[in-house]
Amino acid sequence: MPAETTRAFEALEAQAQRLMGVFTRAGFEAVAPTVIQPAGVFLDCVGEALRARTYVFTDPEGTELCLRPDLTVPTCRLHLERAPQGQAPARYCYNGSAFRYQAADASRAHPREFRQAGVESFGDGDAAGAEAETLAVMVDAIDTAGLDRRTLTMKFGDLELVAALLDALDLPPRWRQRLKDRFWQPAAFRAELKRLASDPSAQAHALPSSLRAALVAAPADAEAVLAAHLDAAGIETFGARTLGEVAQQAVSMTEDLQARPLEARLADVIESYVALRAPSSEAVASVAKIAARAKLDLEAPLARFAERLARFKARGLDLQAATFSGDFGRQLEYYTGFVFEIGAPGLPPTSPIAGGGRYDSLLRLAGAPRDVPAVGAAIHTERLLTANEGAR
Repeated sequence: MPAETTRAFEALEAQAQRLMGVFTRAGFEAVAPTVIQPAGVFLDCVGEALRARTYVFTDPEGTELCLRPDLTVPTCRLHLERAPQGQAPARYCYNGSAFRYQAADASRAHPREFRQAGVESFGDGDAAGAEAETLAVMVDAIDTAGLDRRTLTMKFGDLELVAALLDALDLPPRWRQRLKDRFWQPAAFRAELKRLASDPSAQAHALPSSLRAALVAAPADAEAVLAAHLDAAGIETFGARTLGEVAQQAVSMTEDLQARPLEARLADVIESYVALRAPSSEAVASVAKIAARAKLDLEAPLARFAERLARFKARGLDLQAATFSGDFGRQLEYYTGFVFEIGAPGLPPTSPIAGGGRYDSLLRLAGAPRDVPAVGAAIHTERLLTANEGAR
C-alpha cells in the first residue's frame, strides 16, 4: 500500500475512533451491522432515488441481497433481532462502510464506498429530547474530531409539517399522496405542483387508450391489467419501481383525465411553504403566517417544532447558523419528521458532513408490528476529514 494511502487510512481510522469515543461516552452501545443485507428491506424503505443507486445481487440460492447503502436500516434489523417488538428502548452507535453507485465523473466527496459513523435511538418517548441529543452528539463529535463547531452550518426541515399542511388542504387524496411521494425531490415536487395547477390530465393522455379503458373498468386489478398489457405488447419491466407502483401511477393518471386543475389559492399555499427559507428562530412564526392566511390548523406540529428548538437551546446548541428550508426532506424516504444536515467550510451544500432525523415508521417497515419512535444521524467521515484538512 502506498505511503500516502496508508497515512490517509490511518488518519481516517484515528478520526473514527474519536467519533466513536464521543458516542459511547454519551451512552450509545457500539454495534457492527453486517455489510451484506436483504435487498427487499432497503428497496421497500429507502425511496426511488437511493433504490436506483443500491448495489443489488443474487446469491447462488437465489436470495436477493445488497451492499448496505446506509447503516440505519441494518441497525434497525439488528435491534429487531434483539427485541422483535421493536419498542424496547435502545441506543446504538456504529462506524463502517456504506455503498452507493456514483457516476464515474462524481467528485471525491461522493465515492461509491464511504464511511459512516453515527447513532440511532429507538423507543424514546421524549421526541424533542431525543432529537436534541442526536443533534448535540453530532456537533460534539465533529468538534472533538477537530472541526470547530463555530464554523458549522445547519439546515433543518420538517416532514411532519409538510404532511400536516397537505392533509389540511382540500385536495384529492391521490394528489395529496403524489405530492408527498415527490417531496424528497424538490424539482420533481415543483414540476408536479405546476402540472396539477395547469392541466393534470396532460400526462394521462400518454397512456394508450386501450390501457386507460381497462384501468377505468377494473382499477382494483390494476397490476394484473398492466401486466397483461405489457405482456401483449412484448414489453419487459425494468428499473427501480415495482410493477405495483407503476400500476398505481397509471390508475392515478386515468383519474386525472376528468379532473379540474388545482385551485390557484391552494397551489399558492403549497408554493409559499416549500419556498420558505428562514433562520430557525423565525421558522415557527413564518409557517404560522402561511397557515393563518390559508385558515389551516397547524398548531400541533408547530408546537412540536418550537419545543424542539427550545430543547436545542437547552443543550447549548448555537442556532445562529441554522436555517429552516420548507422543501428540505433529505433523499431517504423513510424520514417522518425533523430532518437536518450539517455543512462545513470548503465543502458545497450538496456534500454535508452529517445528517439525520426522525423515522418513526422505519422499524415497522423492517419487521416490527407497529411504528416505533426512532431518530438517528450519521457523519460522512471522509468528508469530515477533508473539511478538517482544509481548515488547517
